[in-house]
Amino acid sequence: MHHMANFKSALVFLLQSIVVGLAVAFVVVLVRPDLMPGLGDNESGPASYADAVSLSAASVANIYTKRLVQETNANTDRPRFRVDTAFASAVVLDEEGYLVTNYHVFQDEPTEIRVQFSDGRIAEPQIVGLDAETDLALLKVDMPDLSPISLADSAELRIGDVVLAIGNPYGLSTSVTQGIVSATGRNLYQLVTFANFIQTDAAINAGNSGGALVNSLGELVGINTAVLAQDTGTEGIGFAIPVDLVRGVVEQIKLNGRVIRGYMGLLPDDLTNAERIANGVEGDSGIMLMNVYEGGPAAAADLRVGDIILEINGEPVYSQRQALLISASTAPGDSVDVLVLRDGQRFTTTITAGERPQGLYDTSE
Repeated sequence: MHHMANFKSALVFLLQSIVVGLAVAFVVVLVRPDLMPGLGDNESGPASYADAVSLSAASVANIYTKRLVQETNANTDRPRFRVDTAFASAVVLDEEGYLVTNYHVFQDEPTEIRVQFSDGRIAEPQIVGLDAETDLALLKVDMPDLSPISLADSAELRIGDVVLAIGNPYGLSTSVTQGIVSATGRNLYQLVTFANFIQTDAAINAGNSGGALVNSLGELVGINTAVLAQDTGTEGIGFAIPVDLVRGVVEQIKLNGRVIRGYMGLLPDDLTNAERIANGVEGDSGIMLMNVYEGGPAAAADLRVGDIILEINGEPVYSQRQALLISASTAPGDSVDVLVLRDGQRFTTTITAGERPQGLYDTSE
C-alpha cells in the first residue's frame, strides 16, 4: 500500500506539473503568439496574397481609349463611322503623376484617352513619350495623392517565384490573377526588339496590358504586355517587360522625350556550321553581315556584306542578338572597335555609332 501511495502522489504531482505547464504555455501564447510557430496571426489560416494586393492594387489604374473607325459598307454612299472603345491598364510610378503602360495601347492614335484610378478619380493623361521597341509608353497626369508602386529588382527574379498580375481585363477593374515565373530572358522578335521578357502562367487577358506584375511583397517586377496567342488553345503563357528595363526607358523618356539608342547600320546573322568551316572560323564566335545600310556608320567604316565580325570592343560575338544589344547599348558618337574576317584575312576597324532611327523596330539593326 505504501508503494501505491507513493505512486499516486507522484502521479498527482506529474499531472499537476503538466496542467501548470499547459496553463503557463496558454498564457504565453495569449501574450506572445509570435513565440508559438503556427499559431501567430501571420501563420494561421490559408496562404494568402491579400497583403501584396492591398499594397499594390491602388497603384494600378485603368485606361479607356476611344477611336473613330470608318465602317466599310458598300451599300451606303456616305462614309459611316463607329466608336471603338478599348481597355488597358497603367501603373503609377511616383507622386509627380507619371504612369507607365504599353506603347501598343496608343499605336492606332485614339481620339480620346482617360485614366481612372482605384479611388474612382478620372484624368486625361498627357503622353510624355513612346518607345515601340520595348512596347512602353510614359504618361503624366496632374493629380494629387496618387499611390506609387514599390519597384523590385527584376534581376533577382527566379523561375518558380510567385507573381500576381493586376490589371483591368475586359474593363473588370482591379482584377488579380496569380501564377509563377515560368521563364526569364524570353526574346520575342515578333513583338519588340529589346525586351528580355518574363514569362508567367498568371492569366494576362486583353485589358491587362500595361498592368502590374508584382511579387509576393507587392513590389513591381514587370509590366504585363502580351499573350503569345489569343486563340483558346494557348493558356498559361503571358509576358511582362522586366522592371529593370522599364526604369531605363522611363528615365530616357523623361530626359529626352524618347529613347536614344546607338546605331551601327548593319544587319547581322548567326553563322551556320557550314559557313564556319568555309570561312575558317574556329570556335563558336562570329556573325555574318547580311546587309550594310547605305550611308550608315558601318558603311563609313568600309564594312561589306559577307564580312564576318568576330569581336566587338575585344569581346567575342556569338549571335546576332548579342550584336544588336551591344549596338543598341552604345550612345551616338561612341567609337566601337570591330575585329573583322574577310577573305581569310583579319583586320580591325572602328565604327562610330550614329543614332538609331525612330521606328526601326524589326530585327534589322
